[in-house]
Amino acid sequence: MDTQYLSPKQVEERYGITRSHLGVLRHEGKGPKWFKPTPRKVLYAVDDVTEWIEASAHDGINPKES
Repeated sequence: MDTQYLSPKQVEERYGITRSHLGVLRHEGKGPKWFKPTPRKVLYAVDDVTEWIEASAHDGINPKES
């Protein structure tokens, strides 16, 4: 299976997480795993973004502290 990659703009369009917030998360060492194949290109694997979002799930009874 081929890995699908998204640019920060595509992540924003698909998931509603802004490009600026993704930049903050990268700077803080948080957020989904990201790749930098060239000095000006950042990419996210779709599966990594999905995993990161799913890891933030709360059960509504005892939410995790962020």
